[in-house]
Amino acid sequence: MSTKKEFRPVVAEKPENFAPTRGRGASWSPANRFEKLHVDLTDADVVDIGPETDGTRRRATQYFRDGTKSIITRNSSPDVGFETSLNPYRGCEHGCIYCYARPTHEYLGFSAGLDFESKIMVKTNAPELLRAELESTRWQPQTLVLSGVTDPYQPVERKLRITRGCLEVLAEFRNPVAIITKNHLVTRDIDILRELAACNAATVNVSVTSLDPTLQRVLEPRTTSPQGRLDAIGQLRAANIPVGVMVAPIIPGLTDHEVPNILAACAKAGAQFAGYTIIRLPWAVAPLFEHWLEEHFSDRKEKVLRRIRHLRGNRLNNYQWHRRMTGEGIFAEQIASLFKIGCRRAGIGERPTLSCRSFRRSTTQLGLFG
Repeated sequence: MSTKKEFRPVVAEKPENFAPTRGRGASWSPANRFEKLHVDLTDADVVDIGPETDGTRRRATQYFRDGTKSIITRNSSPDVGFETSLNPYRGCEHGCIYCYARPTHEYLGFSAGLDFESKIMVKTNAPELLRAELESTRWQPQTLVLSGVTDPYQPVERKLRITRGCLEVLAEFRNPVAIITKNHLVTRDIDILRELAACNAATVNVSVTSLDPTLQRVLEPRTTSPQGRLDAIGQLRAANIPVGVMVAPIIPGLTDHEVPNILAACAKAGAQFAGYTIIRLPWAVAPLFEHWLEEHFSDRKEKVLRRIRHLRGNRLNNYQWHRRMTGEGIFAEQIASLFKIGCRRAGIGERPTLSCRSFRRSTTQLGLFG
């Protein structure tokens, strides 16, 4: 296997010495690794610093139309657990500082920092594209993950309803879907999910990183509170929709001690299955996360980074298949044992297997009467 190059930004820079940006995970925008021109965000002529008296900056969210011509994304990663996914949005206003998807924004000419959470690409025609792809005879029915990169229930979904439109199409075709989200808004679509679940064609994975609302507000600024996520699990379970918890990502030295309590609380709320991953810091995510630790947990910064390096072969990130999600070494083994024992004590079972047996295609049905 070829060794990937170490991330080296085009422009040598340090984070700006500003106070954290209100409501955002990142407080700066590191240079895009594909761009040779980089704007210096310490320049007062570039940065719009508002007149707020509390010393914090604010950054409005901008939305851009995504002109994509296809909607189903495929991957061949042997350790992901799914082959196809559907992403209604690019970028994510939730602003989770650790998000491994941040570097994907660099392909659009944006930064993995503040741009990722404040410049959102919107696929307004996603339901129509999805219908066309499912209608095609080239589509082999299989589980679609919604979504594999950014959260399909980020705040703007309440107004745009693109994810709901995609679910309506999936219900029309009875194509199985597995949802991953940190947002209580998923409960809005219980009616559609219940219809799919009746065909064994839907599961929801609610991601819970911490039960501490104070930590959650700076780690995942615009996500639903821990209590709100537990409530979402309860509502989904009450509606007979298979629901589980993703304890992800586990951050050694910061959230790993919470694993048993998260599993117990989610099981009590109704979670039937669980999974976990350990924090990944690809490309620009590493300096972003380091700066975030300095801002919010300077007393624990070195401990957390040492633990991560121990898990990643003395690096902050390891791209190797089957190791990038769970790490290696004694701390990785401890976390795996903690998770396994926590699941057993909480009575959490295995993840259900979804079925494609109910899949239907309108052109096929029309053909029966042709």
